[in-house]
Amino acid sequence: MKKQNLFFDLDGTLTDSMPGITRAVQYALRHYGIEAEDLNALSPFVGPPLHESFKEYYQFSDKDAGEAVYVFREYYNEKGWMENAPYDGVEDMLKALKESGKKLYVATSKPDEMAKRVLSHFGLTEYFEFIGGANDDSTRVKKDDVIRYVMENCGLTDLESIVMVGDRKHDIEGAHKVGIEAVGVLYGYGDEKELKEAGADWIAGTPKDLTALLKSL
Repeated sequence: MKKQNLFFDLDGTLTDSMPGITRAVQYALRHYGIEAEDLNALSPFVGPPLHESFKEYYQFSDKDAGEAVYVFREYYNEKGWMENAPYDGVEDMLKALKESGKKLYVATSKPDEMAKRVLSHFGLTEYFEFIGGANDDSTRVKKDDVIRYVMENCGLTDLESIVMVGDRKHDIEGAHKVGIEAVGVLYGYGDEKELKEAGADWIAGTPKDLTALLKSL
């Protein structure tokens, strides 16, 4: 069965969003009296659900993690979302895949409306059938929940026809929880070890490599 329906993560897969996300994390941590000077050290926050990351990396309580996400958005919604850019070759990839007859979707842990704002800002909205993300109350934020949300909204029931593309273990594991295969990309924020350990079905090094791979599936 051909992989007709391609699901893409956003941060670290379509756009390099590290500057805005890490500065927003820095801003949120400062609210708690924590100074994080090295933005590179905050790169693990790019991609996974923020609530989980505040708990994992800074041992925040559930309540504090929820508040930290709110503070994060104060910065991100005003400035951080624009401190971001598509990776070189991504638009060419999307155009080529769409022209080849594939149907493209976004499945991101970023809030729905913010994902739409980012993609519109960079002129990428036209390539996608549907853009799905987290909801405002964070009850839909894990990758498997977002994937199911996109599938339900688009009436997609044939698991064999779908493949998830992402740069972190959460993308791979989320896809497998739903029962679909996944491609890991190496130009984002996860490395080959992380993606292999998560069980990626394929790994692509660049957007050009990814284009060729997805066309062949």
